[in-house]
Amino acid sequence: MSQNKNYKGLSQQEVAQSREKYGINILTPPEKESLWRRFIGKFKDPLIIILLVAGFLSIGISCYEYWGLSEPATVFFEPVGIFIAIILATGLAFIFEVKADREFAILNKVNDDEPVTVIRERSAIKIPKRDVVTGDIVIISTGEEIPADGKLLEATSLSIDESTLTGEPICHKTVVEADFDPEATFPSDAVMRGTKVMEGHGVMRVTAVGDKTENGKVFTASQIDDHIKTPLNEQLDRLGSLISKASYAIGALIIVARVVIYLLSVPDFELIPFLAYFLNTIMVAVTLIVVAVPEGLPMAVTLSLAYSMRRMLKTNNLVRKLHACETMGTTTVICTDKTGTLTQNQMQVAHTDFFISADDPVIAEGMAVNSTAMLNLSKYKPEVLGNPTEGAILLWLNSQNIDYQKLRDNAEVIAEIPFSTERKYMATLVKSASGKEILYVKGAPEIIFSLCTDTSGVSKEEIQALLLGYQNQAMRTLGFAYRELAPGEKAISDSKIIIEHLKFIGVAAISDPVRKDVPDAVREVLDAGIKIKIVTGDTPATAKEIGRQIGLWNDKSDSDRNIITGTEIEKLSDKQLAERVEDFKIIARARPMDKKRLVEALRSQNEVIAVTGDGTNDAPALKAAHVGLSMGDGTAVAKEASDITIIDNSFSSIGRAVLWGRSLYRNIQRFILFQLTVNVVACLIVLCGSFMGLQSPLTVTQMLWVNLIMDTFAAVALASLPPSESVMKEKPRSRTAFIISKQMWERIFDIGGFFFLILLAFLYYLEHTDLTSLLQIGSLPVGANRGLSPYELSLFFTTFVMLQFWNMFNARAFQTGQSAFHLKGCKGFLYISTVIFFGQILIVSTGGEFFSVVPISICDWLIIIFSTSLILFIGEFFRLYTSRQTR
Repeated sequence: MSQNKNYKGLSQQEVAQSREKYGINILTPPEKESLWRRFIGKFKDPLIIILLVAGFLSIGISCYEYWGLSEPATVFFEPVGIFIAIILATGLAFIFEVKADREFAILNKVNDDEPVTVIRERSAIKIPKRDVVTGDIVIISTGEEIPADGKLLEATSLSIDESTLTGEPICHKTVVEADFDPEATFPSDAVMRGTKVMEGHGVMRVTAVGDKTENGKVFTASQIDDHIKTPLNEQLDRLGSLISKASYAIGALIIVARVVIYLLSVPDFELIPFLAYFLNTIMVAVTLIVVAVPEGLPMAVTLSLAYSMRRMLKTNNLVRKLHACETMGTTTVICTDKTGTLTQNQMQVAHTDFFISADDPVIAEGMAVNSTAMLNLSKYKPEVLGNPTEGAILLWLNSQNIDYQKLRDNAEVIAEIPFSTERKYMATLVKSASGKEILYVKGAPEIIFSLCTDTSGVSKEEIQALLLGYQNQAMRTLGFAYRELAPGEKAISDSKIIIEHLKFIGVAAISDPVRKDVPDAVREVLDAGIKIKIVTGDTPATAKEIGRQIGLWNDKSDSDRNIITGTEIEKLSDKQLAERVEDFKIIARARPMDKKRLVEALRSQNEVIAVTGDGTNDAPALKAAHVGLSMGDGTAVAKEASDITIIDNSFSSIGRAVLWGRSLYRNIQRFILFQLTVNVVACLIVLCGSFMGLQSPLTVTQMLWVNLIMDTFAAVALASLPPSESVMKEKPRSRTAFIISKQMWERIFDIGGFFFLILLAFLYYLEHTDLTSLLQIGSLPVGANRGLSPYELSLFFTTFVMLQFWNMFNARAFQTGQSAFHLKGCKGFLYISTVIFFGQILIVSTGGEFFSVVPISICDWLIIIFSTSLILFIGEFFRLYTSRQTR
């Protein structure tokens, strides 16, 4: 507490009135959505809705068959299979996200009972932080966290770490208006809740508590659900809508066409036979709908995302929300923090310029003793405790194999002057290890130089030129000087240096260096067509210099239109900001809500935005972005608001996330190509059979095996394919481009049509012969329609599946420009392909009545395997032909 002022503080009555008027000093926790609601939300997927409709229709028909036609209970296998598909798809997605949430469970509870020293009724008392009210007088000291927003009444050598709100660690605070920093994010006499006192002490009057503090506003904004729909969500919604409309339309067409055919072919209409025929027609239509819907697609996408999520963890990307895996691949803009993401977040000495002998012991001793910082050397990497700039000096000593602590222990401190923004220097008088009394001074170089009469042979102009060069590189500078005292000579009085004739030692330039891997990572991202915007709480000059070093800012092509400050953003309307936002490369002195406004403006331009951040200030923007990327050592609030955590804090890991996202989308496209080919063939078989009077050779249960089990394994197999570096040379895909490209449509209908003709001819032959072995093909006479025997059904089903099996290899090679036999790094694909192959053998051999199959001979197995494998070699021929045409 100040010795100069006698603060009265609030009375108990004023405390009660303030609490009633302005509220309590607690951040209102967010409401959590119940697990039940989250699970129900999974049923909103269009494909799941189609399955539900098909499932209930199937239940109705099965009930009629069981009770009306006295069919066995096996008729219920089909609806049961459909609902198993629904439960698996929704359940897996739910389980993966809940598990991810638990892995990300962060203890966000703030200690609201932490003691705070306040003055009330002229007495200094300690109260819990939660009891602080607006108007309270609070005493703040080094190491303490600011309990609420306030205005300083006193400040002595006060430095605050505001990184949780602005991204920048050290802000000097003062109550002297002449020393206010005009570029500071928050006023120089303002302190904010959640920030930390790094040096000095002071007295503040509370101006806001709880949710009304800057920290509280950010915390509240981070909870707002902006309902950002990811590009993959949009694409799957479109695909689901297309499939549902097509399947319903074809189903309706079958009903109308078969009724018309019946009415035209029957001379005498009778109601009972018509109703029986109509019910059979409904069953055919429902079968076609079930066949048309790729039941395994929702689960397959979920498994693909989950698989990628696990693989991305190896590249230091811890994914919390499944769709974030793929959304990174569509990103068009990355808004990145500077400190800790582009830079190392550790101030270091970049250059030293000593004008006395570098071996002079006063250099090391002065740096060691004239400092309030310390190093924690117990960890693998030295950790600075205290002022980061002073810590940089100690780190430099440590890098020179000089033990700063030993130097301190060998010198006795006699007097000291702490650093202040008014003086711009600090001084320490010691009895040196040499036995002499020495005054060491460090601070702003121009101030230190002015105190020296012995300039060590360097001129003022030379020092100014040196400092200007470092300032242009956005470096901080410290000057050093010393003076040996004669016996009885006095150096310090009333916190001032009263001695003259100091000797100038030199200058140290300090910076937070750019991470070594960042320039290459930035180049990779820019080459991929993604724009980068630096958003920082630092000065425009510093941000611009970092932009130069990483290859983002070019002095020849970039100008003032490409850089803006938070204060300037605040003056722009939403419309003006949207018009200019694409030009910005650097946003300096950004405040908590500036970043969120920037993201919203980019969204209005139809950009897909990824935002990086590690502080509480970043949480609203992380939440508003399509993908929020928090840092591994970021605050709990930032992590809660994000979709992915970059464990190693490095920008290069973001490039790896883009690579995985783009490759995953390719793999999902390959799976859709594979599965829709299956469904087109099956639909055409059922549709054609219903009009030609042929027996439907594929049951719903068999199609559930193909769509749900086999295709899901295929999805995992395709998702396991390694990412392709070539995708980073492409521009981001259009957000509005349909997931099924023109080339895919051509493949689906060309291959699907080819398979259909083969299978239709095979089906016709089977129905018009009594085939017991494939060796009999060509030797049996074609007669009247005899229907299909169980053995013939098994042959047809196996041929259908094996055609799709070999086509999976063609789908794997889609858009790779490589042979399907190029299987380097595809162990997972080969393993799962083997599982599918032997799974089909197991189904046919043991599936029996459930799958409407009987075992087939080894000879027929070999014939089917080798004959259907021709599909793979035909695909190879076309790939070879196409590659030569494009050369």
